[in-house]
Order: sequence, then C-alpha cells, then structure tokens
Amino acid sequence: MSAIGDVLATGTVEAGAAALPRRNPRRPALRRAVVVAAVLVLAALPLFLPTYPIGLGSRILAFALLVVTVDLLTGVTGLPTLGQVAYFGAGAYSAGMVAIHVTDNAVVQLVVGAAAAALLAAVTGAVAVRTSGIVFLMVTLAIGELSHRLADSLDVIGASNGLSGIPAITVVPGGEPLTIAGYVYWWVLAVFLLGLAAAFVVVRSPLGRSMRGVRDGELRLRALGEDTYPVKLLAYVVAGALAGAAGTAWVAATRFISPGDLGFDMAAFALLSVVLGGAGTLWGPVIGAAVVILVRDWLSTFVDGRGGLLLGLVFVLAVFVLPRGIAGAGVRLRLRGGNR
Repeated sequence: MSAIGDVLATGTVEAGAAALPRRNPRRPALRRAVVVAAVLVLAALPLFLPTYPIGLGSRILAFALLVVTVDLLTGVTGLPTLGQVAYFGAGAYSAGMVAIHVTDNAVVQLVVGAAAAALLAAVTGAVAVRTSGIVFLMVTLAIGELSHRLADSLDVIGASNGLSGIPAITVVPGGEPLTIAGYVYWWVLAVFLLGLAAAFVVVRSPLGRSMRGVRDGELRLRALGEDTYPVKLLAYVVAGALAGAAGTAWVAATRFISPGDLGFDMAAFALLSVVLGGAGTLWGPVIGAAVVILVRDWLSTFVDGRGGLLLGLVFVLAVFVLPRGIAGAGVRLRLRGGNR
C-alpha cells in the first residue's frame, strides 16, 4: 500500500511518514565523492590522452559552460533562450582583442570578457526580459542573429574571416605562453569549474529561489505584489557574464573566433543540449553538451561528415527514450533504488 494509503488507513500522520522512503543520510557524502572523482578524472585526462582528444575536451568544456548559462535561463528561470551565443561571442571577441592588443594574460582576458558580456546582457536584457514565453525566445533569437551579423561586418574584428592571430595565453604575468594542449586544457577546466560553481551558488541562493518562483508561477508572484522584472534581469546578466567567460575559454583553446561560432547552429545546439541533458539540473546539460560536441566533431568523421544528421537522430531518440533528459533518467533510477 502506498504512503497515502497508509495515512488513510491508520488516520495518523506518523504512520504515513513512517511509510515514506527515508532519505539516505549517506547520499550527500556519496554525491560529494562522485563530484570529486569526476573532477579528478577530468584533471587527469591530459596525462593519458594525445593532443587531439585534449583539444576536443577543451572545446567540450567551453561549450558546456555556455550550455549551463542556457539552462540557468531556460531550466531554472523558465525563459527559453536562443541568444546566449551573443554574450559568448562578446566574451570571446573581447578576450581575443585584449590578447592581440593589450596582454596575453588569461586572467585579464577572463575578467574583461565576462564584464563585456555582462554589460551587453544588461543592455539587451533590459528589453528582452519584459517579455516571456515564445516572444522571449524570438527576441533572444533576434539578439543572437544581430550579434552574428554585426561580427560578420566589422573589419576591426576580422569580419567574415574571423579574428585570427590570437597569441597563446599566459596564466602568470610574464610567464611562458601555454602552447601545450594539456596546459591549455587545465586552464579551460579551471574556468569551467569556476563558472559551474558560480551557477550552483546562484541556484541555491535567494536569487535562485526567486528564479524558480518565476518559472513555476510568475503570475502568482505578481499577484502577491512581487516585482519579477529585477529577478529576471539579474538572472539574465549573470547568465550573460558566465557565457562571456565560456567565450574566453573557447578562444584560449582555439585561438580563433569567427561569426560562425555565433550562428544559429551554435545557439540551437546549446538549447538542445539542455533538453537532452535535462533542463533545470545544470549537471545534466553538461553531459548533453559533451554528447553534442562528440557527435558533431568526432563521430561525424566516421559517417562522412554527416554530423548534423546523426545529431538529429540522437535528439529524436532522446525525446522518446529520455523524455526528461539524461538527468531525469538518473533521478528515476535513484528513486527506484530508494523504493526497494
């Protein structure tokens, strides 16, 4: 008999509470152990893999951080977006220009890129977050397309040829440039972990609770006298800043940025990664991002470059097999294990 049935049968709350599955006190410790193990495995990859897989891993991590920002808006705040590539591009181009004309220090590039993206997000988000639903989606699509066209037309940043000649990064002022793929990977991993940690802190903060309140019942919050506009704008700016940080990591790994990296394909892949991984979980979309890049950039070489077709098949299968994404499947398995 279910827990609700036990409550009805006995007429006591205690009986129903006793019948509910008890939370395993060791689960938080196990979760922390899994996180530490995952970080150690990621950090150890350059010690065992050759140059190409490490370069691919750097791109996966940078793209995964971009996907996390999409999830902050789409999954946590309930604002489906196709415009995060605009702030990704702002961070990437800013970092590239700083590297060419000012300094090759990666920390300076990270700060400037994140600040530039946050400023752009504040300006554009002031208008975008006044909308919601499909209107918001279309507004962010327009923002992404405008940034793509702007990058394609500005000669100062290479126009359609992209921004090339970006020097290798340094981490310590006056230090040696990081030309070895493994060292660059470790920097990108550090940026990814810092951005992911910031996203988790935001989600667990009072701002994060307000963001979920907007997602679950914005009209109810307004009826209670809560002004949701500042919440949505702040969430938008935070997501924009983290997307800019992802852009700086992408430039550090590739030493090149072009308007193609700001195109609709990139925006669509980011949003689909959230759906594939499980919206609102942060860690699920990271796995979804890894799947997308691996299929697009690695598996496609085995199917005569038909990566787009292969990705389409993956997403169609995911809709039927994993309707709540990879993270949702994990939650279901955990619940089944707890009910045994």
